[in-house]
Amino acid sequence: MVLLHVKRGDESQFLLQAPGSTELEELTVQVARVYNARLKVQRVCSEMEELAEHGVFLPPNMQGLTDDQIEELKLRDEWGEKCVPSGGSVFKKDDIGRRNGQAPNEKMKQVLKKTVEEAKAIISKKQVEAGVCVTAEMVKDALDQLRGAVMIVYPMGLPPYDPVRMEFENKEDLSGTQAGLSVIEESEAQLWWAAKELRRTKKLSDYVGKNEKTKIIVKIQQKLEENDDDSCLNSPWADNTALKRHFHGVKDIKWRPR
Repeated sequence: MVLLHVKRGDESQFLLQAPGSTELEELTVQVARVYNARLKVQRVCSEMEELAEHGVFLPPNMQGLTDDQIEELKLRDEWGEKCVPSGGSVFKKDDIGRRNGQAPNEKMKQVLKKTVEEAKAIISKKQVEAGVCVTAEMVKDALDQLRGAVMIVYPMGLPPYDPVRMEFENKEDLSGTQAGLSVIEESEAQLWWAAKELRRTKKLSDYVGKNEKTKIIVKIQQKLEENDDDSCLNSPWADNTALKRHFHGVKDIKWRPR
């Protein structure tokens, strides 16, 4: 099995094994899938830490409002009334105004936090240092564990607009967010090794040879839009003669014989 050390830019991500005979179409999708799934676990962990501290998400029309404004507008958190944590809640105000402040009690809070730490360990970049390969199944198990912990603490479920539930149901909206910029569409993913793109139409062995004990560093990136690299060459400032004419004050003068 060829050992792939996957990076994004210069930052280590994870290790993955694949036979040299693997079609690069399949391998590229596999690497992108693990890469994106790890990002998903990170997002869920981040929101679950907030869930443990401050309870469920407020309805979008109540977020960021003061108690007086909510009262004046006669708004009501109906889902928050249904989605009560096991063992009752402890009030802990969310200063950002995203969550309702009805946090789980200490015992239930620890259920969430312990599971988050375990999930983070599975997808940690430290797995690279430890020589542990990460598979799609391992990342799926981490998500399943997180989902299970939420079901224990919130047997009535979470509001449909809570980011944790939206992530579990694959309904998250990452448009316009920093998190969204990190995601790489499987169909747009590219793998690079030794300054060469590993083309999807070939096999891994076409690049690394037949040695199954090879270890390579591959970089994953989003495919550049067609002509992105040379579109600037059509710009006026990329035309040397145009630049000279501009500074000599003879821009766009047409010469013709007398």
